[in-house]
Amino acid sequence: MMLRRILLFPFSIVYGGVTTIRNFMYNNGISRSYSIPNKSIVIGNLSMGGTGKSPHTLYLWDLLKSNHSVALLSRGYGRKTKGLLEVKLEHSSVDVGDEPLMFKHRVGNVSLVVVAEERKEGVKFIRNQSTQSVILLDDAFQHRKVKAGFSILLTEFNRPYFSDCIVPSGNLRECKIGRNRADCLIVTKCPADLTEQQKEGFKKQLKFKNNQVFFSEIVYDELVSFGKEHSSFSTVLLVTGIANPEPLKEYLSHQYKVESMVFPDHYHFTSKDIAKIHAKFDTFARQNTIIVTTEKDFVRLTSILTEEEKQNYPWYYQTITVKIDKKETFNERIKNYVDTI
Repeated sequence: MMLRRILLFPFSIVYGGVTTIRNFMYNNGISRSYSIPNKSIVIGNLSMGGTGKSPHTLYLWDLLKSNHSVALLSRGYGRKTKGLLEVKLEHSSVDVGDEPLMFKHRVGNVSLVVVAEERKEGVKFIRNQSTQSVILLDDAFQHRKVKAGFSILLTEFNRPYFSDCIVPSGNLRECKIGRNRADCLIVTKCPADLTEQQKEGFKKQLKFKNNQVFFSEIVYDELVSFGKEHSSFSTVLLVTGIANPEPLKEYLSHQYKVESMVFPDHYHFTSKDIAKIHAKFDTFARQNTIIVTTEKDFVRLTSILTEEEKQNYPWYYQTITVKIDKKETFNERIKNYVDTI
């Protein structure tokens, strides 16, 4: 791994130089950003995926939905379509991407969910529907063509940006100084027993411009059945197509014997993949085993599985939320921004 980083480091210097020049041009008005009218919040990171943007985006939606109209805007990574689309429940992940479809399944018809490579077009579409909606932009921290009113930067506790390098020798999309564009920072996927002393030490390494640093942990909620139901089980076949399935595997391992089938991030499952998964499942004691996947994988898998397969195989997906340390302070920070005229 170290040799690979060394060999690729010259390419990282070039890539970092390009992104630095690009950011300089936007920061100094040489390239112009479209300032989103009214209230908007961008949730992003410096690294390539896996920091928990989706559950934090849904946390914000849940926080604001009672008193505000909320719309979600995403690029729709991994979809096979192009241009702007309003996400509907009948869409597949191939149409709109897995994360936007997961959002839609969570928010239903309460909120507008839109995908657009050009976020400006997506913003204009949303504003035509509702001028007052709070727009949540998922994974748009590097999309400098639009400027949100408030920016939240995420970094993972076990893979913080201060220990990483720019692609391709590392996973950073831009130089670490890019953190200074954010209004607050959340360290995600923290262990539950993190002490205040450890948090303070972590903050020093982050070198964030102000004290608006929060820590969050993943909370695993119920398993939701979308196939044959089992009343009890002791073994789990974990099927994932996400960036980092290890935390989920570790969580399930505390309760069950876990076997894994790992696919690439945003993987488009096929009927052949389903056959392999079921063949693997058939090697276990059927009455004691279930198949578990993530909520994000669920929206990709459910359209591939036949009704007969759902009736014959015990498919479940794991729901997650986030718990933010000092959430009252964080929530107040968000609400103060949204409510300020």
